[in-house]
Amino acid sequence: MRQFMLFSLVLATATLLSAADGDWPQWRGPDRDGISKETGLLKQWPAAGPALAWKMTGVGVGYSSVSVVGGHIFTMGDGNETSMLHCLDAKDGKILWSSKVGGIGGNYPGTRCTPAVSDGLVIGLGQHGDIVCLKADSGQEVWRKHMEKDFGGKMMSGWGYSESPLIDGDRVILTPGGPKGAVLALNKKTGALVWRSTDYTDAAAYSSVVPAKIDGIEQYLQLTGDSVAGIGAQDGKLLWRAVRKGATAVIPTPVYHDGFVYVTSGYGIGCNAFKVTGAGGAFKTEEAYANKDMINHHGGVIRIGEYIYGHSDKGNWKCMELKTGKVMWANNGVGKGSVAYADGFLYCRSEGGPGSVALVAASPEAYKETGRFDPPDRSNKNSWAHPVIAGGKLYLRDQNVLLCYDIKAK
Repeated sequence: MRQFMLFSLVLATATLLSAADGDWPQWRGPDRDGISKETGLLKQWPAAGPALAWKMTGVGVGYSSVSVVGGHIFTMGDGNETSMLHCLDAKDGKILWSSKVGGIGGNYPGTRCTPAVSDGLVIGLGQHGDIVCLKADSGQEVWRKHMEKDFGGKMMSGWGYSESPLIDGDRVILTPGGPKGAVLALNKKTGALVWRSTDYTDAAAYSSVVPAKIDGIEQYLQLTGDSVAGIGAQDGKLLWRAVRKGATAVIPTPVYHDGFVYVTSGYGIGCNAFKVTGAGGAFKTEEAYANKDMINHHGGVIRIGEYIYGHSDKGNWKCMELKTGKVMWANNGVGKGSVAYADGFLYCRSEGGPGSVALVAASPEAYKETGRFDPPDRSNKNSWAHPVIAGGKLYLRDQNVLLCYDIKAK
């Protein structure tokens, strides 16, 4: 009987910490595209905004967003002496456990990474290059590596490692950058090196890897300060590389759709779309366009259908046709910020001032808000953590404060 009870407890814990419908297990959600698949959410917010389910403080200094799996929330932040990875109860925000990641501070002090959760493991990356794999139910350390000490990593500039790990099957994909190979794959359970992209050696920027399947070939897309590239998922071989110069800090995640790879970055650079083909495994790239109508600093862009939505440093929130670069509409909205999507609507979050959040119809026809509110307890820092929609809730991180809103339609 005791063995049966123990088995049942282990099974229940494993089930609790396995990704399910409505979960947000990694950076930018289930498919790493900023899209929640949830439905039945509010289409219009009350004048004061959706109801605040709970507020918690204690996650530390940083810009990390959250992952949500099996009723648990995972995020990171600097403590007094070390950066930490936290596990919270999604019911009330109570911290269940906290584990050490690595050093604190840096330029713009605090963590940047959103942890990735898979098969009872959670993996995070500190701003100084510390990679940790922990047991998701307890925070017990499983393995640890370092981007520079173990892999000779090199970055394009000095704001610290900001990537969020990709877990793909039994592998963790990361971008240390540098002459030994820009991208690598580690065994998820042991941290052992599986492969490294020795023929792709750009310095790492701040963008996170995106998986894609182009002409039947599984690959990982990465954007650096020098190029955008596709790396073979099985062996790390460089499949294609298009020169695309960034400036200062290249941050937004690439977007792939229907043979087109779309990238954008700030500091006056703008956006590019590349048509990528790989007939017979011989990949070719052709630039479809390059313009400055979408200069996205770090709030990210989202593809819905044939259109890209996001904020441009040139002045407005915009809808752009992905394959042509044509701007469909532009509106100041809540000002510069980040974006997520669920159930037909964009959740646009301002980085400055009161940190306003707007609910905007995801339509190329026109900009239409159906709600806006200002979150309480704003810090004096920019609210750079991207919004997250999971389990009928909207999560907003602002430094040491995490807010949870009920956005389920009644």
